[in-house]
Amino acid sequence: MPLPRHAQTRPVPEAAVLDGLPPVREVSAAEVAARIAGGPRLVVLDDDPTGTQTVADVPVLTSWTVDDLRWALRQDSAVFFVLTNTRSLSPADAAARNREVVRALHAAAAAEGTDYVLASRGDSTLRGHFPLETDVLAEELTELDGRAPDGVVLVPAYIEAGRLTVGSHHWMRTTDGLLPVGMSEFARDATFGYRSSSLPEWVEEKTGGRVPADEVLRVTLDDLRGGGPAHTARLLSSLRGGRAAVVDAVCDDDLRVLALALALAEESGTRLLYRVGPSFVRARAGQAARAPLTPAALRRLTPAAVRPPHGGAPHGLVVVGSHMALTTRQLDRLRERGGIAEYELDVALLLDEGRRDAHIAEVAAAAADALDSADAVIRTSRVLVTGADADDSLAISRRVSAALVQAVRQVNAARRPAFVVAKGGITSSDTATHGLRIRRAWARGTLLPGIVSLWEPVDGPAAGIPYIVFAGNVGGADALVDALDLLGSA
Repeated sequence: MPLPRHAQTRPVPEAAVLDGLPPVREVSAAEVAARIAGGPRLVVLDDDPTGTQTVADVPVLTSWTVDDLRWALRQDSAVFFVLTNTRSLSPADAAARNREVVRALHAAAAAEGTDYVLASRGDSTLRGHFPLETDVLAEELTELDGRAPDGVVLVPAYIEAGRLTVGSHHWMRTTDGLLPVGMSEFARDATFGYRSSSLPEWVEEKTGGRVPADEVLRVTLDDLRGGGPAHTARLLSSLRGGRAAVVDAVCDDDLRVLALALALAEESGTRLLYRVGPSFVRARAGQAARAPLTPAALRRLTPAAVRPPHGGAPHGLVVVGSHMALTTRQLDRLRERGGIAEYELDVALLLDEGRRDAHIAEVAAAAADALDSADAVIRTSRVLVTGADADDSLAISRRVSAALVQAVRQVNAARRPAFVVAKGGITSSDTATHGLRIRRAWARGTLLPGIVSLWEPVDGPAAGIPYIVFAGNVGGADALVDALDLLGSA
């Protein structure tokens, strides 16, 4: 399908992209679940924690020792996540971490006598270490098993967030219509920027021409909806030599057709590696979309020890590191709503070694005191500080995130919050792993439809405190307000 006129420069009406598509081929989650039962476990290496926001009752690891991985493999779940946080790392460190995880997983799977399929979860707006991560995973699988993947299947769609793929072009929903992602603020990312909205051209761009666009297999809505699982499986089974394939998706049914096709292709001997957005995981695991968690469910997850002694709403900690314009709008709405105590970590002070620790301690102490009467918000200053190049920008992001982590640990040591909300990918990863020292958790569901995941930690100092993973690039302007209102109603 050709791009509508002007699509490369501004949003277009949704009808210009979505009208005239083939009718949806309906496939139930139960059909997928029955098809994959007894098959290999889907293991998702998540480059930040936000990939869990489409699933429910799924194990999550922030550590990848063989014992941790064996624990996850023993759980009654078709899928589990390993939080690698590689989007915050340099290319060399990201490669090393992927190798470390896969080697431990291979040992754990052998000990448990089970098989697995790997998905590298990247951002639905195409940011992240691609093709580095799938290249490294392919190398490791080849070395460990003696057989290279036949193909790398890219499925970046995130249905609830409005990230759709049509005609091999990737779009994002805005208030003004559908915008090609190559024209979005995400494409201008200081570290992971790109130009192309056509996925085959994006693959060529990100691989530096190693993979020409015309060599990428395109699995379109005509294939999924018209041809169905058997036809799509034949296409995927044609992949050889690690060839890339890109897949359209507009709704969950499209992804469930793909899931059935993948099962058929894999059973016929095709070995596939996935690079995906969040929605693929739910479909491939045989889960249906679930309604957000209710106040009653949240009350069961909120320990009595962190409730106010004289009744009233429990008060939580909100940690904001994302600099997305959407996050800033959500913060503005939260201020308008009121009921919060807000504290700023000044990035300039955080980069000053002589003043950093005292500044963090002052902010953390004030936030901990505020929890008796309000939700406390700790945020970084809103002016984005970037470095001289991509690596320098990542280094600054890591230093700022480390400061947020230090503040969270100090707050939790002084006054356990009723919940913790982390806003932003790197922020939510570091807060979980280092701030709250979570190793194992369950992703229990979402606070809003298909977005904003709630984890139940099962170990460490945060055991029992609901932890909310809130990406910087999802939800409307009122999403943060809505999430806190729901948490307060518990």
